[in-house]
Amino acid sequence: MDIVIAGAGYAGTVAANLLARKGNGLTVTVVSPHSEFVERVRLHQEIAGSGPATRPLSEMLDSRVVHRKAAVEKVGDGVVELSDGTSLDFDRMIYAVGSSATAPEGTLAVGDVEQAREAARRLRALEEGATVTVVGAGLTGIEAASEVAEQRPDVAVRLVGDELGASLGDAARRRVSEVLSSLGVEVVRGTWTTADNSDLTLWAVAAQVSDLAARSGLDTDEMGRVRVDPQLRSTSHPNVYAVGDAAAVAGTRASCQAALPQGAHAAKNVLRELRGDEPKRFSMSFVGQNVSLGRRNAVIQHAHRNDEPTRIWFGGRPGAYFKEQVCKFAATSARKGSAVAIPGPR
Repeated sequence: MDIVIAGAGYAGTVAANLLARKGNGLTVTVVSPHSEFVERVRLHQEIAGSGPATRPLSEMLDSRVVHRKAAVEKVGDGVVELSDGTSLDFDRMIYAVGSSATAPEGTLAVGDVEQAREAARRLRALEEGATVTVVGAGLTGIEAASEVAEQRPDVAVRLVGDELGASLGDAARRRVSEVLSSLGVEVVRGTWTTADNSDLTLWAVAAQVSDLAARSGLDTDEMGRVRVDPQLRSTSHPNVYAVGDAAAVAGTRASCQAALPQGAHAAKNVLRELRGDEPKRFSMSFVGQNVSLGRRNAVIQHAHRNDEPTRIWFGGRPGAYFKEQVCKFAATSARKGSAVAIPGPR
């Protein structure tokens, strides 16, 4: 059986490794235009110069997995067309292309590795007294602003957005605000405009989903994500599983916390089909959100099963240590081909 996995992020990598290690007689091919595994949760560190966000994909993929360095141009009936002019036949496909960060002219997207590297180069070149503006006051923006402010205390850092840490509980938001203030970050409530005259502007607004699924004829939602059934199969193409940011999985959000168990579940369902068994429904619950505030601080927000924040949170150095372990665990899970989803309501 030929398995093609589109994408080598958290979801695609964990799926490929699980299939390679547990599937006998499978040919597993990962299609990705990059030769690196990108830890998107660390891209703010890449920008600030406090740590790398990539590692060779060859270190992450099982030796039995074939990597085709190309992009998927179109998904057909049992075949994918690639950007290098070739095609691959498949019996099952796992669609894990993730999302991409697009930024307005004059800004650089925090969520894109190449733009993050360019932002790092520009940040290093800034002189004392320069101004850095981060657009987007969600967790990505908070992490980028605090990381830059900690690593470059000689520049002015502004964070622009409608609401600071909207997904966090009230107490956790207050803590984030206090830490940002202690780092010298100016929080500006409102909408960013192109009239901003910063020396470097970082775009930390929600990423976009590729139009690949829509132009391939897969059933998609209004955001371009693949519609899936409870087993994570495409509602229009049952030989295609969709996982991660590019899949419209009910009750989840874009995050490695969701992508890892989805990728593992899709791989296990492929194995079940190989044995002649019925695929199982996917179910998971969230446990919380983690936001780093530099290398020595963080806020860890506990959540109800439906991802709503509870009153429980902690921070400081223990929070920073916990956040670092979470990041390491995510990458290790992808490399080992193992991810556990806390069962949610069915």
